[in-house]
Amino acid sequence: MNKRTTSAALVVLGLAIFSANLPANAQLQRTFVLKPNPPFLNCLRWKSLTPTATVTVGQGALADDLTIIGSGIKPGLAFDLFTVQRSSLRADGSLDPNFTNFGLAWYQTDLEANSMGQIFGTLHTILINQIFGFDPDVVLPPTNTFHVGFWFNNPANATSCGFSGFTPFNGEHHAGPLAMISLPNATTNLGPLCLSPNTSTHPATCNP
Repeated sequence: MNKRTTSAALVVLGLAIFSANLPANAQLQRTFVLKPNPPFLNCLRWKSLTPTATVTVGQGALADDLTIIGSGIKPGLAFDLFTVQRSSLRADGSLDPNFTNFGLAWYQTDLEANSMGQIFGTLHTILINQIFGFDPDVVLPPTNTFHVGFWFNNPANATSCGFSGFTPFNGEHHAGPLAMISLPNATTNLGPLCLSPNTSTHPATCNP
């Protein structure tokens, strides 16, 4: 089995596992991809492969399910997955020149690439349309985190790509840079965890 066939088989297996765990009363479902952060692509990829990551979410009665599967990633790399308010990429996958920061971020789970360069992870929590946080202490109103991304856990794994310092995106608050993230919708500019956009507002909001 070649690498491309292996990757396709992994996607099918992941979706099969996700479907088996999806509540029978699931109301909404979506599959979307994460794109590599261009400056750190060469520190992420395994050999000459293009890293891929596919996320599938399904809405349940009380909580939602998320499955992430990926391939083409350097074996042994560890990552930290977050949902965040904003993406650093535009809808076409290029870097957003107007990007300032990721906004509100929620730490969700850890990931690690296996010996075949594959990642797999699952979540069971509130995600679709309603994921949000707030903090009265800093006058932060309810704020949605509709994007999904994961960061290099070890800053040293990205130094050969020009990274220095660290980011707060792991449990020790000493992580590397963004590795892969979701893209905003070209029309609404909302992240893919919003499945029910409200385009009657400007900017667009999400119907909870």
